[in-house]
Amino acid sequence: MDLPDVSALTVAILGGTGDQGRGLALRLVKAGQRVLIGSRTAERGRAAGAEVGAEGGDNASVAAAADVVIVAVPWAGHAELLAELRAELVGKIVVDCVNPLGFDKQGPYALAVEEGSAAQQAAALLPESRVTAAFHHVSAPLLLDPEVASLDIDVLVLGDDREAAAVVQALAARIPGMRGIWAGRLRNAHQVEALTANLIAINKRYKAHAGVRVTDV
Repeated sequence: MDLPDVSALTVAILGGTGDQGRGLALRLVKAGQRVLIGSRTAERGRAAGAEVGAEGGDNASVAAAADVVIVAVPWAGHAELLAELRAELVGKIVVDCVNPLGFDKQGPYALAVEEGSAAQQAAALLPESRVTAAFHHVSAPLLLDPEVASLDIDVLVLGDDREAAAVVQALAARIPGMRGIWAGRLRNAHQVEALTANLIAINKRYKAHAGVRVTDV
């Protein structure tokens, strides 16, 4: 399927001071994308941005300035942050990559979410935004590793707005080795988020950075 040209879009990453957020920012910057990193304070956002060649600021300012906003915050702060930024995110494509996981002596496991998934919670909190889900299974260490030139991974993209999902697929495809694969509507996001627990278990067992590849596509 032909994907749109997204080279001129500005991408903001909320929670961009964390490893996954900084890693995605680094890869998108290398691909030529304009990237803004957000944090609770503008100072932290600017500092994280400087590390990867991106711009930075507080979450509200970068969300307002972007065309596409990636949510990469810890699950514990997910609902609070999105509720605070509802006005700034009106009309934006929002990409939720948050995995609601718990950890105990037996390892990682998926948490129950009242709305069904983190992405569906985002959609409920942001009714005037174009909410999608993607980038759940990308290894932060690989994203941040300068020795890794290409990432052998598919990004599963979910959404009820197919045009918005195509934009996210195209953004993923800008990163060498990565493909964006449409994987269904937001109601199917739970199992995609939950699969992260299995990948963490695989990584621990095999000392790897496992991802997902879709065959015959």
